[in-house]
Amino acid sequence: MTKKLVLFVVLLTASVSWAVACGDSSGAQTGSADQQLTVSAASSLKDVFTELGKNFESQHPGVKVEFNFASSGDLEQQIVAGAPVDVFAAASTKETDDLDSKGLIIKETLIKPAGNDLVLVSLAAASTQINSINDLGQSQIKKIAIGNPATVPAGRYAQDTLTYFSLWDNLQPKLVYGESVRQVLDYVARGEVDAGIVYTTDAKSRTKDVKVVLTTPAESHKPIVYPMAVIAGSKEEQLARQFLDLVAAKESQPVFEKYGFRNG
Repeated sequence: MTKKLVLFVVLLTASVSWAVACGDSSGAQTGSADQQLTVSAASSLKDVFTELGKNFESQHPGVKVEFNFASSGDLEQQIVAGAPVDVFAAASTKETDDLDSKGLIIKETLIKPAGNDLVLVSLAAASTQINSINDLGQSQIKKIAIGNPATVPAGRYAQDTLTYFSLWDNLQPKLVYGESVRQVLDYVARGEVDAGIVYTTDAKSRTKDVKVVLTTPAESHKPIVYPMAVIAGSKEEQLARQFLDLVAAKESQPVFEKYGFRNG
């Protein structure tokens, strides 16, 4: 091999090594930036999760938390159908239990950091007075909104309560079903129904529009808790675990309390 050829091979090798090194460095930078975490959460978590999501992003530069808020049942169906979700937060244990039975959550990540209460609400400026849950049977009360029990946990809790007070069967003609608890709240706030059954946290978000008539007795429905877990097969499992760590952290409890949640 001539000296010129040897020199060319050496220079070529050095050039390739430099390019590979630069490529690795560039790739590492690209991989560490602009990550997205997808969180599917019950509608009643919208306010608290929006704030916690901003807190998470501030602690993880380059990470964007994308939320999908809807009824727990609808979100469960989306996950079963293969929707790309990293974290699921439901408003009842039914949905996470269902997903667990299908192997679709990482069970060791399951947490229940918050609870809620169920309240009967009416329009703040309503002319018809409702003083007790039995007043819902009065003739002047024409429409009562609750979540669809088939997909909305708040609707199932409402059904439990109305059954507990022996009102469920008699009130059937008056019931208007919402596809999320926030839709039920909107019906009441717009005066489209005479009353609605929502969570304490929902009522607290619209104090100018709706008023709380009463808080339903705890024994009238199943305990209201919010189970949350990382979805099996998440492409951002480590990030998803970190998000749930933040949600469960002691420092996040005041955020939950600010929006009306109680400890789970």
